[in-house]
Amino acid sequence: MEFIDLKQQQARIRDQIDARIAKVLEHGKYIMGPEIQELEEKLAAYVGSRNCITCSSGTDALLLPMMALGIGAGDEIITTPFTFIATGEMIALLGAKPVFVDIDPVTYNIDPALIEGAITERTKAIVPVSLYGQCANMEAINEIASKYNLPVFEDGAQSLGATINGRQSCSLSTAGATSFFPSKPLGGYGDGGAVFTDDEELATKMKQIRIHGQDRRYHHPLIGLNARMDTLQAAIVLAKLEIFDEEVQFRGQIGARYTELLKDSVTTPTLSPGNTSVYAQYTIQVEEREKVLGLLKESGVPTAVHYPVPLNLQPAFSHLGQGPGSFPLAEAAANRVMSLPMHPYLSAEEQDQVVEAVKKAVEQTGAPV
Repeated sequence: MEFIDLKQQQARIRDQIDARIAKVLEHGKYIMGPEIQELEEKLAAYVGSRNCITCSSGTDALLLPMMALGIGAGDEIITTPFTFIATGEMIALLGAKPVFVDIDPVTYNIDPALIEGAITERTKAIVPVSLYGQCANMEAINEIASKYNLPVFEDGAQSLGATINGRQSCSLSTAGATSFFPSKPLGGYGDGGAVFTDDEELATKMKQIRIHGQDRRYHHPLIGLNARMDTLQAAIVLAKLEIFDEEVQFRGQIGARYTELLKDSVTTPTLSPGNTSVYAQYTIQVEEREKVLGLLKESGVPTAVHYPVPLNLQPAFSHLGQGPGSFPLAEAAANRVMSLPMHPYLSAEEQDQVVEAVKKAVEQTGAPV
């Protein structure tokens, strides 16, 4: 059993992938080739955004809008401590300060009720993370941001394809960033990312920044990056995009079935009203996690932990002085969460095997729900 099985997906669309790659090899435009524009147009239409700017990774997709906004030393960016390092890393890389706000323990996403209390005269943006495939409460966050005239950049690295009241992740705020890392719901066969925005000025600056800050050849109004997406990766994502809607549907069905089968044994994911999830991870909570992980390994069930150490406890952010107890809900979740196998091609038989192994492990450890 695979934790994420990319082989079945590849077998399904191998001919389309081969044809897409062969076309790139034929025209030879490996940097900013025609597939880049095609992918950007199709993704913008999918998300419902005026602009899509592809880039070299989901991490750079977070960096680009902050650079375009001119965020730098002395600025503060409000975000969550319960996320992958990239979210806080890009803030710190620009010399700004990540200001962490604790999470809603039900959704694992940033708690909007705590954001306003963290805003200061130095606050320049809010960066919510749509964790595990479900969007943060963007409506509440946008309302607070509007009150203080702050941009909102959604970290949608795990949530492309998820919706709130029918609106797609990455189209819900000033800008939304996503990732095409291979394990993501829409992944390539290497690194890649994209930013979405309706703000034309912001889009223009991000397009310049991803190509060394240039607006035309050898003319550089801005300091930028080498942050282009490879044409070959764009070609692969284009092939996968053709089946993405169906895979999102499969993910939803598998996630719902997991929840139905496990709800009486462990703490299962909860969807907020009006939300759908792409279940980038299917994440549960258990007591005695290490024992449960060990028993599942013995049963042949692969697992992962996303994420065992919140950002405030990472050595890279020790200078902020926010030690254990600073964000009790995020820290509690980090000690209890674990992710189960999840991909669109997980069979009912495999899922049943996972469920039975989880139930048995929880019973053996005597851990309460």
